[in-house]
Amino acid sequence: QVQLVESGGGLVQAGGSLRLSCAASGRTFSSYIMGWFRQAPGKEREFVAAISRTGGNPSYVESVKGRFTISRDSAKNTVYLQMNSLKPEDTAVYYCAACAAAYCILVPSDREKYDYWGQGTQVTVSS
Repeated sequence: QVQLVESGGGLVQAGGSLRLSCAASGRTFSSYIMGWFRQAPGKEREFVAAISRTGGNPSYVESVKGRFTISRDSAKNTVYLQMNSLKPEDTAVYYCAACAAAYCILVPSDREKYDYWGQGTQVTVSS
């Protein structure tokens, strides 16, 4: 069992930055591929970024490439999402998720394959 707790969301002006954190409980954090998803009002939850168990192979949805960076710190059992040059269309609830299967590196956007989810943190970008 893994519990995930996100933090770091808030209100920021367009062009600003935020860093989201996701703290994981348990000793098996390094066993999981970690992902970030987001859900805007009235829209489906969409993939944002994912990172492998070792911290390599980051992948991103096209709309955030060059602006967002995913990273993880195994000593702190934490995964981060650094978000720069934020746009109003980035406004959403952001969720972190953990996947035990290697499949999630091949298809990181498949949210059905993730085993655990956090409660989400709101990010609002004003224009």
